[in-house]
Amino acid sequence: MKINEINELKEKARAVRKGILECIGINKKGHIGGSMSSADLVTALYFYKMNHSSDNPDDPDRDRLILSKGHSVLAQYAALAECGYFPKSILKTTKTFGSILQGHPEIKTPGIEANTGSLAQGLSIGVGMALGGKLDKRNYKVYVILGDGELDEGQLWEAISVASVYKLDNIVAIVDRNKFQASGPIKEIYDIGDIKSKFDAFGWKSFQVNGHNMKEIIEVLDYVDKIKGTPSVIIAQTIKGKGISFAENITSFHNTLLTAEQFKRANLDIENLEL
Repeated sequence: MKINEINELKEKARAVRKGILECIGINKKGHIGGSMSSADLVTALYFYKMNHSSDNPDDPDRDRLILSKGHSVLAQYAALAECGYFPKSILKTTKTFGSILQGHPEIKTPGIEANTGSLAQGLSIGVGMALGGKLDKRNYKVYVILGDGELDEGQLWEAISVASVYKLDNIVAIVDRNKFQASGPIKEIYDIGDIKSKFDAFGWKSFQVNGHNMKEIIEVLDYVDKIKGTPSVIIAQTIKGKGISFAENITSFHNTLLTAEQFKRANLDIENLEL
C-alpha cells in the first residue's frame, strides 16, 4: 500500500477520534478510554478492509463488524457517520432520549449488525453469522472486536472453541489489548496470562500487532485473508484513551464526562496527534 494511502487512513482515524468526542460532548458521560484505543482498528476495517456500503447496508455479501465490547461503540458510530450511514450531526445526540445512537450498539442504528453490551456475547453472535455464511455459500467475513478485559468471560471461550471445531476461516477476532478494564489494570483485577498462547491452544491462527500502527494493522488484515481452514485472531497492543493526553492509561477515563475545558483540550490533543 502506498504511503499516501496509509496517511489518508491515519487522517480518517483522526476524524474518527474527533467523532468520538462529538458523541461524548460536554458534561455527558461516555466511554472514552476503550473507544479511543480501538479507533485505529475500526478505521482500518471500515475504510480499508471491509466490503460494505451505506447505499446498500443490507447487501447479503457485505462484511460484518460486531463490536463485542459494546461500550466502545462511539468509535463505530464515528466511523459509520464518516461512511455516510447517517449524518455526522447526529453524533451529538448520542445517549439522548429518542436518538438512534445509544450507549451500546442496537440494530436499529444503520450499519450496526448486533445488539451487544453484555460482554462476551459478540463472538458467539459472530460465530453464528460465520456459520450462516458457510451454509449459504457466501464469501463475506465477520470481524469481531473484543476487549481484553472481556476475556474473563467463559462464554467467549466456548465461542472460540466452536469456531475452531467448525474451521471458520471467515471469522476474525480482534482483541483491543489496552490492558485495562472498568475497575483497573487487568494484571491487578483478573490476569489471564498469555492471550496468544491460549488462542493458539484452541487452534486459532494468532498474530500480534501495534494497534496504533496503521501499516501493521492493514498488513495483518490482508494476511489473514489467505488463511484457510481455521479462524484468526489479531491481538492489537493499544493504549487506553489513545490520543487524549490526560486520559491515556487512566482508569477513571474508562467511562466519564468531560468538562468544557477538558473537551477543548481533548480536541486540541487529537488535532496535534502524530499518527
